[in-house]
Amino acid sequence: MNENNDLREQASGKAMRNAGWLALLVVLLVVIADQVVKFYVKTHFYLGEDLPVFSWWHIKFIENNGMAFGLELTSKIFLTFARIAAVGLLIWALVSMRNIPGLRKGFVMAIALITAGAAGNIFDCVFYGVIFNNPMPPATAELFPPDGGYSTWFEGRVVDMLYFPLFSFYWPEWIPGIGGTFYEFFAYIFNIADASICIGVALLIFFYSSDLNRALGHAAESYRARKGKGNEDRKKERLK
Repeated sequence: MNENNDLREQASGKAMRNAGWLALLVVLLVVIADQVVKFYVKTHFYLGEDLPVFSWWHIKFIENNGMAFGLELTSKIFLTFARIAAVGLLIWALVSMRNIPGLRKGFVMAIALITAGAAGNIFDCVFYGVIFNNPMPPATAELFPPDGGYSTWFEGRVVDMLYFPLFSFYWPEWIPGIGGTFYEFFAYIFNIADASICIGVALLIFFYSSDLNRALGHAAESYRARKGKGNEDRKKERLK
């Protein structure tokens, strides 16, 4: 019986190690793809340029100081350091998952997608203000301009370019408040990093909520165990 348990634990440990390597690959691929596309758009499109690929898909270059999809809820510096802290926490969570039995590989991939998305936008915030200039349209940005960048470290703007105006219409005049106004779905402009975060969160909500509860429960149990051991150690020190 003990031998079977050992075999199951070894198989589970091997599966989690494999999932860990796959998570690392996902993070690297998403970050690299995100940055390659951003570098290309930044240096080949002028700010505001809109290139229709199809009627429902455009490449439209914009920049924003805020969160995903251009939201702005707090100061730039605070947001940048909050992103860095969040990525650090997510990386710690990914590393810790190898010690949690029963987690599915898809859950690890969802956390990896969220980590990759958050990391991708960090590069923009930390570096882009220094390594790119910001010329007036129709000029395009230059990498490592001789006169310096458009801002300082940690205050770069996030590059967005994916635009999907799937359909649009004018609300009927008889509708109170919005009658006669123009409506477009989907009006947000985002990037690969934003999409990675959204996909990861959607996977957690719809498919891996039980794994998330298991991971959070394991973390809480480990915290209580460490706290209890710390209390015992302090009690022993007082009795000496």
